[in-house]
Amino acid sequence: MQFDVVVLTDPRYLNPKDGNIYIDNVLLEDQLVLEALDAIGVKATRKTWDDPKFDWSTTKYALFRATWDYFDRFEEFSQWYQNTSKLTQFINSKELIDWNIDKHYLKELESKGINIPNTLIVETGEPLDLAQAIDKFNRSFSLDCEDFVLKPCISGGARHTYRFHKSEWEKHDNTFKELVAQEAMMLQEFQHNIVSDGEISLMLFNGQYTHSVLKVAKSGDFRVQDDFGGSVHNYTPSEEEIKFAQRVVEAAPELPTYARVDIFKDNDGNWALAELEIFEPELWFRNHPKAASILAHAIKEGITTESA
Repeated sequence: MQFDVVVLTDPRYLNPKDGNIYIDNVLLEDQLVLEALDAIGVKATRKTWDDPKFDWSTTKYALFRATWDYFDRFEEFSQWYQNTSKLTQFINSKELIDWNIDKHYLKELESKGINIPNTLIVETGEPLDLAQAIDKFNRSFSLDCEDFVLKPCISGGARHTYRFHKSEWEKHDNTFKELVAQEAMMLQEFQHNIVSDGEISLMLFNGQYTHSVLKVAKSGDFRVQDDFGGSVHNYTPSEEEIKFAQRVVEAAPELPTYARVDIFKDNDGNWALAELEIFEPELWFRNHPKAASILAHAIKEGITTESA
């Protein structure tokens, strides 16, 4: 059977035997997208990215949604990703995903005038201990920063994300060295306003804002992800916040069909970009179902343009 679009998920969410709020939300989000595509005549189905029996040349597009096991199976995923990109087109495009999957993109956006947290990237295999990395960070930004966050350049769900005071560097040094031996890491200035005020996620489709949420960490934590007890609230952004998010997507190599722009007030009180998510972001369609229809129309427009 030929499909216009395959909505991609990971095996945990295809036909789960047991449900919970987290899984139910994934299923609802995907269902809203499938129904929106079906309503405008786009033939779509839902499959795991690692389905060994599916012929990927039988679909025009593959749409990344909850492929949230990719960073735990990165080598396997990368091989599938490269092979499948020769058989079908990805939404967002492969070129955008290649750029966005690795958080080196933050430094490129910074070079284009987008404010990001002070960030030092420690490349794979770089011969530094954590104390030396902290010293390099402070010299690079002419700071005497004391509170830091360490995270991988390729990650999700706060995997290997650590907050620490510089006086605790020895406690985290072995972990730091083990990680840097295998992958590039980011050392960032800890952002206190994320804890006090939360992080805002704005959803944009073809550069146009649709809706947003406020993510708040649980008491005593700094991670806003619901995996760690964070909570999500409806949020009405200001024009300034929307324009900042639009500047972010316009600075990408090409305009994303869908994007989530995570922003916060930095330690100096300025709007800053936490992440630009254009690979497999949660988009909270359940909070704003109309956005699923907007995405579906954007996909159909792309299919129609390509066929013309």
